[in-house]
Amino acid sequence: MVNVRLAESTRDREICLSLRWTVFVEEQGVPPSMEVDEHDRSDAVHALATWNGVPAGTGRFVPEGKGAAKIGRMAVVDDVRGHGIGHALLAFLEERAKATGAGKLVLWSQVSARPFYEKAGYRVVSEKPFDDAGIPHVAMEKQAG
Repeated sequence: MVNVRLAESTRDREICLSLRWTVFVEEQGVPPSMEVDEHDRSDAVHALATWNGVPAGTGRFVPEGKGAAKIGRMAVVDDVRGHGIGHALLAFLEERAKATGAGKLVLWSQVSARPFYEKAGYRVVSEKPFDDAGIPHVAMEKQAG
């Protein structure tokens, strides 16, 4: 069973960072110095997903001004992928972003995750893939409508 909620406490946010470390640094080889940024402890809105009560995934959005929000740092631990956790996280973050006034949702998707975001209604807006933390990405967006 998937449950998604805001990560409001310091402990919740530390769990989110730990999940991201596992997925991005340990699994995907992202340099540790690039994993946490200035938004994590300031303006990012973090979500924490559990699978049968166990922390299993996280994501965040950052308000970008002009009615946009950037969704990012979506991570689901490998042994529970395919159970709808990513979908639930994305839907939760989209709803929260819309509630803060975002009319447009933007993100940078790893090329391998592009079909996941396309199924959720995002379209590619970058001309070609670009490197982010050593991983090919594409810029995507959709109206929050």
